[in-house]
Amino acid sequence: MTPSLSVPPLFAALQGARRVLVAGAGGGFDVYAGLPLAVSLWDAGVEVHLANLSFTPLELLEVDAWAAPDVAEVVADTVGPAEYFPERTLARWLAGQGLPATVFAFPKVGVQRLRRAYRHLAERLRLDAIVLVDGGTDILMRGDEAGLGTPVEDITSLAAVAGLDGIPVRLVTCLGFGIDAYHGVVHTQVLENLAALDREGGYLGALSIPGGSREAELYRAAVADAQAATPLRPSIVNGQIAAALEGAFGDVRFTTRTSGSRLFVNPLMAVYFTVDLPKLAARCLYLDLIEPTVGMLQVASRINNFRITVDPRTPRQFPH
Repeated sequence: MTPSLSVPPLFAALQGARRVLVAGAGGGFDVYAGLPLAVSLWDAGVEVHLANLSFTPLELLEVDAWAAPDVAEVVADTVGPAEYFPERTLARWLAGQGLPATVFAFPKVGVQRLRRAYRHLAERLRLDAIVLVDGGTDILMRGDEAGLGTPVEDITSLAAVAGLDGIPVRLVTCLGFGIDAYHGVVHTQVLENLAALDREGGYLGALSIPGGSREAELYRAAVADAQAATPLRPSIVNGQIAAALEGAFGDVRFTTRTSGSRLFVNPLMAVYFTVDLPKLAARCLYLDLIEPTVGMLQVASRINNFRITVDPRTPRQFPH
């Protein structure tokens, strides 16, 4: 489809897809950042499934929770840890809203095992499209930036899906621009990377979530529910995005977890930045190094070893 101002490229890319997997790439509560997109697609009649790379100790789940090796099928009554289980928290909230209430969860494994898990879902669900969602923007780092943020989980997910065959549409979308500054990401380099992807035809633009929309309303409700269900470990990322969707600005406090740091909540946090997944993967300078991994500690080690060999490119300052 020819790009047009009247149809956001994110939705143009998904036009015709009837079965879409929206998956949190970076673990934790990342799947929540995909909820506005999922709601919009559900409302349009698309069959949307949710998944997440999980920080929950999934080995504690009962045998019948496993749909396949490294694929847990989490529903509202799944038995598991009480204090921290974002996938079940989301499943319970979705069930209460009358929305599809299964959230697939992947353990923290390496590229080869995670790809097999994605392949199982792709075949079982007959997927037309996969959208990886990053809460933040560090998945857009290619490896030679001043700081990479926390790339291990994000790039493992990127590599796993990049190696899947037979999926017509594969995208990455990021929500929460600016949040990764806490972990050393320089956001002029995020913009530089997006410009490079644009030159290669891989940038699908920026799409703001209207604060008064149904998508924003349900997202804020889901984030508030998760904060109440996980009071000791609420999502700092989604808390800032939700605050931005309410028009908050600056150093907004919503949890003691951010004590000692200065936040900069702003409207850019409520914008989806979307790119073509294969083109993003092709730009990653170390993707081949993590390709053979089976464990996530291998991924972390290989990224660290790669960074030792890199002379990071000098970031520019925002000129205004």
